[in-house]
Amino acid sequence: MTDTVIADRRGAVLLLTLNHERRGNALTPAMLAALMAHLEAVEQEPAIRAVVLTGAGGKAFCTGADITAWSDLDPVAFARQWIGCGHRVFDRLARLPVPVIGALGGATFGGGLELAAACDIRVAAPDASFALPEAGIGVTAGWSGTQRLARLLPEAIVRELALTGARMTAERLHGVGFINELADPPLPRALAVAERVGTLAPLAVETTKQVLNAAVGEGREAAIDAIAAARVAATADKAEGVAGFREKRPPRFLGR
Repeated sequence: MTDTVIADRRGAVLLLTLNHERRGNALTPAMLAALMAHLEAVEQEPAIRAVVLTGAGGKAFCTGADITAWSDLDPVAFARQWIGCGHRVFDRLARLPVPVIGALGGATFGGGLELAAACDIRVAAPDASFALPEAGIGVTAGWSGTQRLARLLPEAIVRELALTGARMTAERLHGVGFINELADPPLPRALAVAERVGTLAPLAVETTKQVLNAAVGEGREAAIDAIAAARVAATADKAEGVAGFREKRPPRFLGR
């Protein structure tokens, strides 16, 4: 796991680095598994207040899915294993209880752009480039990228990306609000943003992220259930209900 996605704990911030530099940090099954394991660990570690996601080497954030990892899969395996696995990882990232800041340098293509769309905040190098080139190799964007991008970008921009495979500059995407900030290099600035998040009230940040996600349909059901559960978890009625169950007696609810 440490070879494919490098985790570097920096106080309340966890830096995750995609480590497949010779292939533009293209995603492999091992990388998806490693990323999922790190995300699961974040959910169990309340001392982590923010995650920064970047790519090794600086020449690419992520150039998408490693074609050598999926090109020989039959249609059923392609849909169930490759697409399904990516969806689970990207959805987990988007719904992580802490903010995720993407530090985007160089090429951010295909699945890499979908990965960037799952981040909460994006800091990009001025010379970074972005594309959805899937149609050029006979496939479509498979990890919810078009859906998330459609919420984050003007329709005309998404259609140009997806239907022409055109590369877009960081400056252009900054101009339409997809990139929060341009910085050269982007990683120090992304870490600074994450450190700022770490100074805020963690439960307020987590709840705010849940509400924002629900507003755009990102895990709406889970967000609503989590907020509702948190509201009742600290009530006297909840404690009384549990006590009544354990003592095998009817609970005496007081509405508080």
